[in-house]
This record gives sequence, structure tokens and C-alpha cells, in this order.
Amino acid sequence: MRQTRWVLCVGHVVDDLYQGAVPALIPYLALARHYDYTQAAGITLAATLLSSLAQPLFGVLTDRYALPPLIPVGMSLAGLGIGLSGLSESYLLTWLAVALSGLGVAAYHPEAARSARAASEGSHVFMGWFSLAGNMGFALGPLAVPLVLESGGLTATPALAVPALLMAAVTVVVLRRHPAPLSVGSRSPEGEELDDQWGPFLRLTVVVVCRSVMSFGLAAFLALYTQERFDAGPLTGEAVLLAFFLASAVGTLGGGRLAERFSRVLIMRVSYLAVLPGLAMLVFATGPAFLLGVVWTGLAMNTPFSLHVTLGQDYLPTRVGTASGVTLGLAVSIGGIAAPLFGALADATSLQTSLATMLVIPLIAAGFTTGLRDPLLTPAPIR
Repeated sequence: MRQTRWVLCVGHVVDDLYQGAVPALIPYLALARHYDYTQAAGITLAATLLSSLAQPLFGVLTDRYALPPLIPVGMSLAGLGIGLSGLSESYLLTWLAVALSGLGVAAYHPEAARSARAASEGSHVFMGWFSLAGNMGFALGPLAVPLVLESGGLTATPALAVPALLMAAVTVVVLRRHPAPLSVGSRSPEGEELDDQWGPFLRLTVVVVCRSVMSFGLAAFLALYTQERFDAGPLTGEAVLLAFFLASAVGTLGGGRLAERFSRVLIMRVSYLAVLPGLAMLVFATGPAFLLGVVWTGLAMNTPFSLHVTLGQDYLPTRVGTASGVTLGLAVSIGGIAAPLFGALADATSLQTSLATMLVIPLIAAGFTTGLRDPLLTPAPIR
């Protein structure tokens, strides 16, 4: 079981590296091909549109059948898409390559999250590590992209596919020898299996969408905003984006630890209220206060990240694949669909004005946590 947990965590790092690579690619694509804000946001849309459409289908499939091969296959497609993204001057072909990567991400997450929850044996801490692994991948994306492209240019993007192909091969070997348990179930404090709770799950989905919209909006434009606001180059923007992703990773791990002591719903509500001052500093402050706002926002926004996944699975204990696909996939990728709206608003006004509109979103997220209950701490319908 330990080897299974290890390969799932490392695989999540590798898979989500390609989600983190998309915003890191945007400044290079925009500079080389003269994209405006709307076109730049369209690349983020490419990574998420097909992924959003496919996520529910993969979730339903993993509810009916255990499909471990989706883990290495999805990871491989995620890497191949990014590997192809820099090889053509055509905006359409670039868009399609990034969309292929998004499809791979969609195939990977429901089965990987189901397998991780089964292998966790109910541990919030391990699920925190699994979610942290994904955020580490996001953080490594802005690091890997400039390491490759600063020396080789956009035509060097095929090198970015190598980690996915290698890790997919390792995953196949380890999961054959040490497969994850096939079933996942949630039980009440009395030990009885719980019924699906669609109402709370839909409210939770709104919360996840709110986080996703903020996260993807910042991921798509934070590097560009840093360059514009401080008259800096691409490396400075990438460094700030890396700081945001690293803070996000720390917040994710902290959320798993906190869930061992406090209600997951309470942690979500407090975290989203805490996002507001950090986001305000990020948008309006200068100097060290700006960097503090970047780190603060990353920490607070991602503290509930792993809790979304486990809470969603506990609300839908008989449809864990669907819950995983929505909380870790569909609702998350919807944020990428919203990113072009921020780009269009930035083109019409300014990037600062566009980012300032996000300030209302943490309040919406906190509001939708009202009335939610943690099914592992409070009575719930019993089958």
C-alpha cells in the first residue's frame, strides 16, 4: 500500500505540472506570437474546455468500473499535449495541442482521486499530501517551462513531455504489482454507510467553482500583471507565479492537518473569508505588500483544496468517481473557462480592474458554505 500511495502522489505531481505549465507558457506565447489578453486567456480555455466536458463522463465510468489504466494514459496525454504546444505558429494548432493536454487531465483525475481515497484508508492527512502533490505540480510548471524555453525556445516544448511518459511507465508497473483497493465508502460515526446528499454536494460545487475562478484567473494573469505593474521581464513574472503556487501547496497540506482537528466546513468558511484581504493587497499594493498579498492569497485560497475532494466524496459515497471528477476536475476546470472573461475585461479596461472584480468571489464562496455540515461529524441520512 505504501508503494501505491507513493506512486499516486508522485504521479499527481507530474500530471498537474502540465496544468501549471499552461499559465507559464502564456507569456512566452504572447511575446513570440503577439497575443492580446483575450487570445492569451483562450490558451487557458483550451486547457479546460474539453477537460470540463469530459470530466463527468470519466467520473461516471469510474463509478461503474475500476479503470486504473486511465491514470497513466491520462498523464501521458497531458504531457504530450504540452509537448506539442510550441511546435506550430498556428493559433488553432497550439489551441488543439493544449486542449489534448486538458483531455488527459480529465482522464487522469477521477480514477486517481478514487484510488487515492481508497489507498488513504480514511486519512485526511494522506489526502492532504495527495492534493499537495497536485499543487506541487502546479508550482513546478512555472519552474520547468522557463528552464526549458529560455535555452531552447518554443520549439523545445517536446522536452516537457518526458516526465509524463516516464512516470506513466512507472505507474503501470507499480499499480500492477500493488493495486489500490477497488471500493471506497463513507460511514457515519456509528459505522453505517451513508446516503448520497445531492443538495450539500451542489452547494459545495459552487464553492469549488468560486475557488477555481479565482485560481485560474490569477494563474493566467499574475505573471503578466507583475510584468506590467513593475515593468519587469518574464522571469520576474514567473518567479512571482512560482511563489503563488508554492504558497498554495503549503496551504493545501495545512488544510489536511487542520481537518484532523476541526470541521472541514468551518475550515472552508474561515479560509475563504481570509482570502479577501490577501487578494486586496495583491491587486492594489506595491512593493513587499504586493508579494505578501500573493503569498497570503495562495495560502488561504488553497487551505480547503483537499477538503473539497474528501467532503465531496463523503456527500456522494456511492458515486465517488463522480464526486472526484467534479471537485477535482470539472468544477476546477470551469475556472479556466472563466479566464477569457477576465482577459476581455482587461482588454476593455485594465488588468488591475479585471483582477479587482475577483474581490467579491471569496464572499460568495464563504456564503455558500452556510448550511453545510460535515457528514463525518454530524448525523446524516442512513441507508
